[in-house]
Amino acid sequence: MARSSGVRGRRIGSGPAGESERGGDLVARVAVTFWCAGGHSTRTMFAAEAVAPATWDCHGCGMPAGQDRDNPPPALRVEPYKTHLAYVRERRSDADAEIILAQALARLRGTS
Repeated sequence: MARSSGVRGRRIGSGPAGESERGGDLVARVAVTFWCAGGHSTRTMFAAEAVAPATWDCHGCGMPAGQDRDNPPPALRVEPYKTHLAYVRERRSDADAEIILAQALARLRGTS
């Protein structure tokens, strides 16, 4: 017959069975509520001596949320994905492109 252990299913350092006290005093906390432009509210706990940030990410939609309910921060502008060609067109003008194309064609014609 197998013998069972009295510590089965217990965490290390959890203390004697039936102990309901925590292992220390809790730090003083304060609840701060943030509101986003979508109307969601997010309540977050901070230590009383900590400075709460001006903005926090909304748990509902991910937009930035501020502490002023009537004036939430604006939604972030999401720029569309740019292709490699779009970045090249930002750096080069059409005249530059014509010069580069002419040089490349000249090299190809000269080597073939």
